[in-house]
Amino acid sequence: MSMPIPGSEQFSSRPVDLGELRRSLPSSLDVHSVTQDQIDALDPLTYEVIRHRLWSVTDEMGEALKRMSGSPIVTDANDFDFAISDELGQEVQVGLYNTMLVGAVDLAIYWTLRNRAANPGIEAGDMFLTNDPWVGGGLHQNDVMVYQPVFHDGKLFAWTSAIAHQPDLGGVGLGSFSPAAEDVFSESLPTPPVKVVRGGQLQRDVADLWVRRSRVPMLVGLDLRAKVGANNVGAERLHALIDQYGPDTVKAVMKRMMSDAESRLRDKLSALPDGSWSATGYQDQSHEGDRNLHKITVTTTKTGDHLTFDFTGTDPQAGVINCTYAGMRGGVMLALLPILAGDIPWSAGGLMRCFDLVTEEGTLNNATFPAAVGRGPIGPAWLTGNLIAECLAQMLDRDLELGKSVQATCCGTWDTAVIAGLDERGEAPAPFLSIIMEPMAGGYGARPDADGIDTGGLFCIPMGRVPDVEMTEFLYPVLTLWRREVPDSGGPGRHRGGLGASIAMTPHGTSVPMGLVLASAGKAIAQNGGLAGGHPGNSGLDVVARQSPVASLLASGRMPSTMDELGSSLEPGQNYASSYLAPGEVFAMTWQGGGGYGDPLTRDPAAVARDLREAKITPEAALDVYGVVVRDGVVDDTATTAERSRQREHRRSRSTVPGPSLGKAGPGARRLDDNLVEPADGGLACGHCGELLGTADGEPAVAVYEGPPTDAGPQIIATAADYVDAPVVFRQYCCPSCWTAVYSGVVPADHPNSLQALGHLVG
Repeated sequence: MSMPIPGSEQFSSRPVDLGELRRSLPSSLDVHSVTQDQIDALDPLTYEVIRHRLWSVTDEMGEALKRMSGSPIVTDANDFDFAISDELGQEVQVGLYNTMLVGAVDLAIYWTLRNRAANPGIEAGDMFLTNDPWVGGGLHQNDVMVYQPVFHDGKLFAWTSAIAHQPDLGGVGLGSFSPAAEDVFSESLPTPPVKVVRGGQLQRDVADLWVRRSRVPMLVGLDLRAKVGANNVGAERLHALIDQYGPDTVKAVMKRMMSDAESRLRDKLSALPDGSWSATGYQDQSHEGDRNLHKITVTTTKTGDHLTFDFTGTDPQAGVINCTYAGMRGGVMLALLPILAGDIPWSAGGLMRCFDLVTEEGTLNNATFPAAVGRGPIGPAWLTGNLIAECLAQMLDRDLELGKSVQATCCGTWDTAVIAGLDERGEAPAPFLSIIMEPMAGGYGARPDADGIDTGGLFCIPMGRVPDVEMTEFLYPVLTLWRREVPDSGGPGRHRGGLGASIAMTPHGTSVPMGLVLASAGKAIAQNGGLAGGHPGNSGLDVVARQSPVASLLASGRMPSTMDELGSSLEPGQNYASSYLAPGEVFAMTWQGGGGYGDPLTRDPAAVARDLREAKITPEAALDVYGVVVRDGVVDDTATTAERSRQREHRRSRSTVPGPSLGKAGPGARRLDDNLVEPADGGLACGHCGELLGTADGEPAVAVYEGPPTDAGPQIIATAADYVDAPVVFRQYCCPSCWTAVYSGVVPADHPNSLQALGHLVG
């Protein structure tokens, strides 16, 4: 673990006492606020009109950014977000774009108020720029935030902010991803808040300094001006709202929006039983050449109307797979917004009052300077969100109504691939750089009452999109051979996880090799876990076909559609690697689907037959994983019943069975999930046959099986030993009476025991 550099502590983001922050502001910076009486005096109609107007402002800011930006990351993929914050930076309204960024916006404003109010000052017509993950605003250096104070009658009234991922901001690696980085000095330079607009004028010296660092300065320069323009739109709309309704009324609405969001979430939490739930996940590899596993663990405790997320026990920071406090907070919001606040307006400033974070500094998701954090949002922050989602699912699944928001993990992680080289299609060769954005089409996790959405998107970007293939080929010298959904990539379960997909491309229009940078996880250890016995979705896989016959195939008029046609020299890409892609070679990426929900042997056979007809699964999966016999497109009910009985018997024969039966549960048991109930006197029991699976004060009495990861199903397409040295297993826990699977995962052999997997017992 890197030692802190003296002086770097002033850039650390941490919880803020807003009362103390307000008192610390210089007398020259007057702020606008309202009393509780003014908030209480709002009439309902005015409140709703202004609330929706504020929501529309963030939408208008988004449209403004997309119209001015030239980056496909913004224009095609919607990887950006906006916020309107109150005078102290609390987020009143956030956009429906990249919601992970919600966890960092306010931190940057708090820091700016504390460290920039006196020198150089915060004045009307100013805008600040930052990409410092320790300050906030974004989760790694490629997340760049431009934000402005909005004044009314000389008083600081609000803030608007615009954040977007930049394709490249310098550093050793292409796209600012340096797979071998051991500290931030090998990555893009973090820039603390700097005044980029002063008195309404873009500061040319700061703008020139900013774009000079990038391999694609034109795109970065366009995005800078687009964010400035989006903030101008936000300020104009806010001023129009103030002119129409008055500053006190608008501010009262802003404050009430946050209070309403807080109270609605607290009411929801209060309706649930208190308890604690734990989850542990891993990142396979931390940097180029590493073959270790790195753990993040969390215990979620609900007491009354409040949540505590305790990450104590998380591994020390390592390689590039670190995020700062802001990134960890963003990961929490990734899960909390859609799962707990899907029916609550996203006034994040109020929602974040409902939880606390307990964390050790110097760990994977609370890294201290100068840790490398380039993988922050799409590594540790994303995994943090997955683990929080798992805990919240266990909490909500016991309630039939709130359980409708339960969802297995969505697509696990983001598979990063950056290509860069020389485009020779024009009159003069020109450099290019592109981040492959196709993994935006991730598979959604299954739910207790529905399958996951196939290639439905990302949990954290509700309005995310995949790029248009033709536009990609127009912009960059590549030819796409295929982009399609992958059968079996959704996690098997009573409800199936949504499918992931794959893309294959080859250089086209360049005579020199292009650089290829890879950064990912979920190849050895499943990141897209299932729930209630559901299996994880597919493992990710990146492959480069060397010495490929693709050129001769295309010359003969034949478009290759399988990896087998691309030759025998298939080189699996490591999680973190700096490589190349030469003319005549092919890069194929398979990203992840969602986890399944419930035991696959309980899936409706008709649904399995439908999936088979629609090529969502293969015949092998239908028989070997779901136990369904389909002949000529029709389910053979008798054979299916016999096959499922055979598979349950196989589970019995291969498992380590606990001691004598603990007996059966009595009446009055309470649902915990698809398979588990809590008897009236405590403990754990099977909801199907009533078999007691554990007492209130003992370990679960479940049958345990450990085998090769491929026992999870044909979706496990990567070989764990290609990436890590630690043994990896498919672990499954079953009821020792009816042999229903209650937990299924692809995990390290030393993954915590069943008490951790069956987190319900901790409650």
